[in-house]
Amino acid sequence: MSMLQGKKVVITSGGTLEKWDRVRGHTNLSKGIMGCYLAEAALDEGAEVIYMHGYFAKLPTHQKQMRTMSFEGIEDLGEQLHNLLQQEKIDIVIMAAAGSDWVIDKVYNQSGIEMTEQGKMPSDEPPIIHFKKAPKILPKIKKWAPSVILVGFKLEATTDVEFLIERAKLRMESSHAQLMVANSSQSLYGSGEPHFIVSEHGSVMQVDGKEETAKKLIQYLSNELMI
Repeated sequence: MSMLQGKKVVITSGGTLEKWDRVRGHTNLSKGIMGCYLAEAALDEGAEVIYMHGYFAKLPTHQKQMRTMSFEGIEDLGEQLHNLLQQEKIDIVIMAAAGSDWVIDKVYNQSGIEMTEQGKMPSDEPPIIHFKKAPKILPKIKKWAPSVILVGFKLEATTDVEFLIERAKLRMESSHAQLMVANSSQSLYGSGEPHFIVSEHGSVMQVDGKEETAKKLIQYLSNELMI
């Protein structure tokens, strides 16, 4: 029997949508493909999957056998995840969602007057948008649920593998995660790009492609971390 049988696994997937008004906003290129593969692999291992997905993210093929929760912006994702971890015993959190680095602070018109309308911005002239740094969710998860097994993702715009892995290790240390999956931004445009599963003990496993990476990651969680 799989060691993930009956375990509650939360998988966040897709990009966040940071709204400028009720009809406009910014997001990223994440489609939630990795999250779908992870959810299917965890389901195959008998896990109880909670799939938290962004506005434009794909949904897993067997979504009806999972619990799905939608989120909008990065702050909404953080609030929902915090509530979930406070209310239920979650065994594993896999943070595959691509959160925004910037959220809206204030919006001004071309005359420098702050726009506070809650509806649709006027389209006759471009707005001036001031951003602020988005909150980081990953470092908060272990504070919310110290016993949870945490898996993070680190994407960098580089093909330098050593640099990529080093950045993943730094992110892992700062968030107290057990595993970090490192990948280049090139993986956004192809299906066979290499991913690197980095453990807190320093081991590095290279796996090519999103689907195979998802399978290997779930296998690792079942075989190594759930014992």
